[in-house]
Amino acid sequence: MTDPVKRSSSPLRPLPALIFASRWLQLPLYLGLIVAQAVYVIHFLVELTHLVEAAFGSSEALQKLVTSIGYKVDVPPTSLNETVIMLVVLALIDVVMISNLLIMVIVGGYETFVSRLGLEGQRDQPEWLSHVNASVLKVKLGLSIIGISSIHLLKTFINADNYTDRVLIAQTAIHIAFLLSAMAIAYTDRLMEGHGGASGKH
Repeated sequence: MTDPVKRSSSPLRPLPALIFASRWLQLPLYLGLIVAQAVYVIHFLVELTHLVEAAFGSSEALQKLVTSIGYKVDVPPTSLNETVIMLVVLALIDVVMISNLLIMVIVGGYETFVSRLGLEGQRDQPEWLSHVNASVLKVKLGLSIIGISSIHLLKTFINADNYTDRVLIAQTAIHIAFLLSAMAIAYTDRLMEGHGGASGKH
C-alpha cells in the first residue's frame, strides 16, 4: 500500500510544476495593492490635515475640503459647518473601509490563492484569517462592498442638493443590487455547505 504522505511529497512532473508555480504571477498584483494602500494612507492624512487646519480657521484648507467633497452652495462657507464636517468624516471613514477591503484582499487572497503566510501562533494574526477560504472571502468582500456603498449613499443624501433625482435613484438602486448580490452569494454558499455536509454523511 502506498503511503499517502510519501506520495504527496514526491516531486511534481514538469508541466504540473509549471502550472502550480504560475500562482506566483499574482504576487505583483498583491504588491500593487499594497502600493494602492499606501496611496490611500497618504490621502487620508492629507484630508485629515486639511480638516484640522480648517478647524483652526484656515480658509485655504476649508476651500480644499469643500472642493474634495463636492459640496456646492450658493454662498461658499467661510468656516466649518456641521454638513462639511460630516461629509469630510464620512469621506475619511470611506477611505478606512476601502483600506480594510484592500487588506482583506491582499492577506486573504495571498493566503488562499498563492502561499501560506505561516502566521500560526502569531499574536497579531487576524481572527478571520484562521478560517479563511474562497467562499468566506467572497462573503466578507461582499459585506465590505455593501458597507462602502452605504457610506457613499449616505454622503450623497447629505449632499442631495448637488445631485439630480436620477443620480439619487441610480445610487439607491446600485446599493440595493449590492445587497441582493451579497445575499445571493451567502445563500449559495450556505446551500453548498449543506450539500457538502449531506454528502459527507453518506
